Amino acid sequence: MAETGYYRLRQCVWEITLACCFSCSHCGSRAGKAREGELDTKECLEVSEQLSELGCRRVSLIGGEVFMRPDWAVIAESLISKGISTCIITNGLLLGEEQAAAIKRMGAESVAVSIDGNREVHDLYRQKGSFDAALKAIDLLSEFGIPVSVITTLNGTNVKCLEELFGILKTKDIFAWQLQACSPMGNAGEGVFDSRFDFRSVIGFVYEHRWKCAFALGVADNIGYYTEEEGLLRGNVTGKSYYGGCSAGISGLGIDSVGNVRGCEALYDDSFIEGNLRERSLAEIWNDPGAFSYNRNFSTDMLTGGCRGCEYGERCRGGCRSYNYFAGGDLYGSPSCARFSIDRQGCL
Repeated sequence: MAETGYYRLRQCVWEITLACCFSCSHCGSRAGKAREGELDTKECLEVSEQLSELGCRRVSLIGGEVFMRPDWAVIAESLISKGISTCIITNGLLLGEEQAAAIKRMGAESVAVSIDGNREVHDLYRQKGSFDAALKAIDLLSEFGIPVSVITTLNGTNVKCLEELFGILKTKDIFAWQLQACSPMGNAGEGVFDSRFDFRSVIGFVYEHRWKCAFALGVADNIGYYTEEEGLLRGNVTGKSYYGGCSAGISGLGIDSVGNVRGCEALYDDSFIEGNLRERSLAEIWNDPGAFSYNRNFSTDMLTGGCRGCEYGERCRGGCRSYNYFAGGDLYGSPSCARFSIDRQGCL
């Protein structure tokens, strides 16, 4: 059982509203309308203070769409003023000069723009014109001298667009491109498309293209693991950026727009709620000896499937808890591990 204060919070993904200008077919949170009773400005500033007191170093603000919330800049500035590196993740549609100027003024760490394929595929998932709006947002942020990255959420359809999208992004002033797997949760779990794809193909794409661009190219924590390319897959050029296991409740957490706390905001299921910030402080939730037990009490004998007995089990810890849960129904066994597929001369 964890001792109080043993775990150190380093990063947080904070959903400040569920309101969104889209209702994407692959949205894991089914965003669109704001939740009833979302945290108000005063409560958000209190959350900001509590994150600072716990030593959180980095916060990613998400929605919904961040810019749908009128006080987004107040929240972001509160975090930045406390020395917390703050990234804003957006679909780009509502990002204009006013928003860019505010981001530049407050000194946000970066802005990440979501692009999910070529124009045809991206607009199909979101709405017509959304692809061009995302590219326009990237150009505007670059004009303001704001570091900008791109996040692409992959499934069985848009994974085929990687080469074309690479060619487009090479012409843009971005510092990173992250590829992540689409978990079949929320709208993405409704069977609109097949969320499965071959992790090996994406790993091969990253390995082949990582030196062909001016930006860092890598995969998120839900793609891998421990293939021979592992050290060069996560946006790092040293060859030593190895996946160290799921950080939910270990060094990271998620907060939703009504104050629910989870180990990771991608664990989008009520069963993973550890508490609510209107009922207990963040420190009380984080330091609760019984909190985040699925990760804090992990041992290798909990591993299942191809992960059981794997030589990297103690380090990898079975991969991404969220992807495992939604794609395979099991926290401790990766249904798509690239190493597993190699060992069995096959793939998902």
